[in-house]
Amino acid sequence: MMAIRELKVCLLGDTGVGKSSIVCRFVQDHFDHNISPTIGASFMTKTVPCGNELHKFLIWDTAGQERDSFHTLKKWVKELKEHGPENIVMAIAGNKCDLSDIREVTMKDAREYAESISAIVVETSAKNAINVEELFQGISKQIPPLNSHENGNIGTIKLAKQTSQTSRRCC
Repeated sequence: MMAIRELKVCLLGDTGVGKSSIVCRFVQDHFDHNISPTIGASFMTKTVPCGNELHKFLIWDTAGQERDSFHTLKKWVKELKEHGPENIVMAIAGNKCDLSDIREVTMKDAREYAESISAIVVETSAKNAINVEELFQGISKQIPPLNSHENGNIGTIKLAKQTSQTSRRCC
């Protein structure tokens, strides 16, 4: 029997940074050049193996609000630290790494900031499918495994034949 863990993921960031594109690439392995801006929020799921467990990502893709990504990121982190759960896992995606000629934040600055808040940082390109899987694998690896001796069968679901997973269209 394999335990299924639900991981709630909320993508936060400014308008146009590629949040929806990262989700579409991860869940559907698809990139839409003409993606429309998210209004409100959209929701998708994807289940992936992680060790002896399955991690079901419950992904909320939020509409972006502002245009100063790195500054806004720091405001979100402050809110999460003050009001979020103690065991929150934070990951920073430096998306659009394929456009390095118009980079706004150096990787050195991103790494230093990520270290200061105990977050993982990954440069991604949803367009070119660079490091998107690795971003979510990094999040999975931050989740401590269930100890079956302590928890018995709590949270464990017996799996029958797995059907293909269809998610809502995100684009």
